[in-house]
Amino acid sequence: MVSIVQNVAIDCADPYELGRFWSGVTGRPQHPEDRPGDSECEVSLPGGTVLHFNQVPEPKTGKNRIHLCLRPETPREEEVERLLALGATPVADRRKPDGAGWVVLADPEGNEFCVLSSAAERAALSH
Repeated sequence: MVSIVQNVAIDCADPYELGRFWSGVTGRPQHPEDRPGDSECEVSLPGGTVLHFNQVPEPKTGKNRIHLCLRPETPREEEVERLLALGATPVADRRKPDGAGWVVLADPEGNEFCVLSSAAERAALSH
């Protein structure tokens, strides 16, 4: 017997707005019943895992101990620019001169996430 990851819970001040951001990041719609002011909202990902946004009273403090790593379908640099336009902010640049590495961004509530190189970029590095 094993356990399945049902959802990834993300504490936040405004679940609806943070859900909108992550809906834009993933290209997946928010739950059809989600409304502004809701204390919980969701974005369902392919494969059944859910990003669950849960309203909490306290603000984020410190670095996340768990975070999402994104592998874009497009080149990493294009995806970073797209995410910045959606409202992400830069946190750290871990890119290497050879194209390896990643970029750390934060969502509008300060939750860190990584943008990895695309599968095509990874394949090019291995040759």
